[in-house]
Amino acid sequence: MAEPIQTLGIIAGNRSLPLLLAQHARAAGVTRLVAVAFEGETDPALAPLVDDLVWLKVGQLGKMISAFTDRGVKHCVMAGQIAPKNLFDLRPDLRAMALLLRLKEKNAHTIFAAIADELKKDGVELVSAVPWLAPAMLGKEFALGPKLSAEQQADVAFGFRIAKEVSRLEIGQTVVVKNGTVLAVEGFEGTDRALARGGELAGKAGGAVAVKVAKPGHDMRFDIPCIGAKTIETCAAAGVSALALEAGKTLLLDAAEVSQAAAKHKISLTTIS
Repeated sequence: MAEPIQTLGIIAGNRSLPLLLAQHARAAGVTRLVAVAFEGETDPALAPLVDDLVWLKVGQLGKMISAFTDRGVKHCVMAGQIAPKNLFDLRPDLRAMALLLRLKEKNAHTIFAAIADELKKDGVELVSAVPWLAPAMLGKEFALGPKLSAEQQADVAFGFRIAKEVSRLEIGQTVVVKNGTVLAVEGFEGTDRALARGGELAGKAGGAVAVKVAKPGHDMRFDIPCIGAKTIETCAAAGVSALALEAGKTLLLDAAEVSQAAAKHKISLTTIS
């Protein structure tokens, strides 16, 4: 970024990422934060962390863009997801309807890229949140919980290869494997339910290994892979014994809670690249 951004817009999805971003952006010198929040998704705890919070329904694209343009916002970021089921329940306004009708393929990447184009038409540039979130990105040396066994290391390497290919095909970014066999591939249902399904298929003995990656050419403006305490609790409930994440492409949310949960449930966390 050529000049430091003083005013930043946040398209705030669910969970704790929008809150973390607001805190890091402030610490990095952003003086004004304008967030658009979505009913039934965004955590209201974001309100005291930003200067302006505008509540919308999912699908109100025109209102979202004018929330920024009316307040002089020239740069914005996306932080946090919208639950997939709510994308199907949305009531698109005319601008969103026109956008969806233009798209031949409707996946997260094409929809978000089209939203970025709409923002740009009105003078708002969608940028990556990574520069502000760098302190929370997982590096190559990251590890928590028990040390991986030789079998788990082999499954991590196998799962990484499969997850990279599955993500390249725009299917999902997480796979669950055991003893060189693919148990579950993340689809539209999302990471948590894929973990639950894979863990169940591993049988009563457990021991499933999950691998979560960024897809090749992953556009970090639209989606930053992240894990938090809820992910670890989901792994524990499903009997997933190890979780591997792509180094340099994954955000750690709720670091202290993740560390406690990994220790409590004896789940191995590691990064792979």
